Amino acid sequence: MSPFLIDCIGYGGLVINLYSMSTKGEYKLRLISLVANIIYILYGALISATPIIVGCTIAVLLHGYHIRRIRINKKSYD
Repeated sequence: MSPFLIDCIGYGGLVINLYSMSTKGEYKLRLISLVANIIYILYGALISATPIIVGCTIAVLLHGYHIRRIRINKKSYD
């Protein structure tokens, strides 16, 4: 894969992550950040950057946990 395309994937993750910070509501922020971190994991794998892969994997797990918690709490109120 070309370095330009790899950089585009990294910048795509960055743009999505920055967009997530402009959204309202914890659920939406976490969901969009989860997608951004999945893209960062792909980027980290393409450039062989273990710290990026590890950090973003932890972030995906944390966002997933909190998304699940929000959904469970929402169902208990319905």
